[in-house]
Amino acid sequence: MRGMKLVSAALIAAVGFGMVAGTGCTANNGKRELTVINYGEYMDPDMIEKFTQETGIKINYEEALTPEELYTKYKSGAIEYDLVCSDGYMLQKMMGEGELQEIDINAMENKGNIGQKYWDITSAFDPGNKYVVPYFWGTLGILYDTTRVNGPVDSWDVLFNGDYKGEIIMQNSMRDTFMVALKYLGYSINTTNPDELRAAYDLLVAQKPDVQSYLVDEARDEVVAGNAIMAVVYSGEAYLGHEYNEDLAYVVPKEGSNIWVDSWAVTKNCKDMDAAMSFLDFLCREDVGMANFEYIYYSTPNDAVVAAMDEELREDEAIVPSDESTANCEVFVQTDDETTRLINDLWKDLKSK
Repeated sequence: MRGMKLVSAALIAAVGFGMVAGTGCTANNGKRELTVINYGEYMDPDMIEKFTQETGIKINYEEALTPEELYTKYKSGAIEYDLVCSDGYMLQKMMGEGELQEIDINAMENKGNIGQKYWDITSAFDPGNKYVVPYFWGTLGILYDTTRVNGPVDSWDVLFNGDYKGEIIMQNSMRDTFMVALKYLGYSINTTNPDELRAAYDLLVAQKPDVQSYLVDEARDEVVAGNAIMAVVYSGEAYLGHEYNEDLAYVVPKEGSNIWVDSWAVTKNCKDMDAAMSFLDFLCREDVGMANFEYIYYSTPNDAVVAAMDEELREDEAIVPSDESTANCEVFVQTDDETTRLINDLWKDLKSK
């Protein structure tokens, strides 16, 4: 999800490539095109241009900040999107609503570049790997200034023990922030137990005087600038934070966290499946995967890209999380409607206090 980047105001459009004529997704001038929605700054724009130069399809590229915003844009119907990239739990929701088409993953020439581990992870929300193709993955943890903490940072406790009043930044994301409290309390991030969710809410309310703000991408920047001691961030943001400030470190707390896998899927609106599959296969290529990795610096599921990295990158927990650090982590899955409503209500109430 952890690939929630800043939203660009511009619509990126690239002119495309010549494939065998298809049945749909065409512009008024008869040229084939696809309209996709992704998180902001979550793909190297040169790769969009490269795809269209190689093949001939125009890519209309739109962006959203969070899975919820992306879903709202999709469901509004103002634009018919052919492909979407989002977190697993949101794609699972869309599957359940019949919004996605099954895809033939085995027909993809570059499918083998995606490690089996990541197909296994996505099967938690896409049983049988019928609907999604992994794009980026990672963890959610704590980015902190090693020169300003009182001791070891290895637990979510540092966010709740009162030692860092006004120096903590939490994620401005409902499920991510509740995840932190749930894990600290020893509960599953996918709990449907109202008592456990309310206990997490009570903890977050008690924590609120210590919270400087709830942010997304800016969370990293505030710690880099020294305006906060610690922040809950995605692993890729942590890597970039350390690049800007060598005093910063990143940890996945021992209680566990969320392993997120942002993935691509084809919507029910897409009438040109050949074009959509070409785009997905293109994203799985080693050279394209490397370009996107070097543009974003989030963990990639592309084993060919990982193998080509230098040793220092491969050993960085923010880039290639170890099995040990993710042992107590879980993947978000879509909760039932009643639970979703409760979390929504608790989140709104928390933010209003």
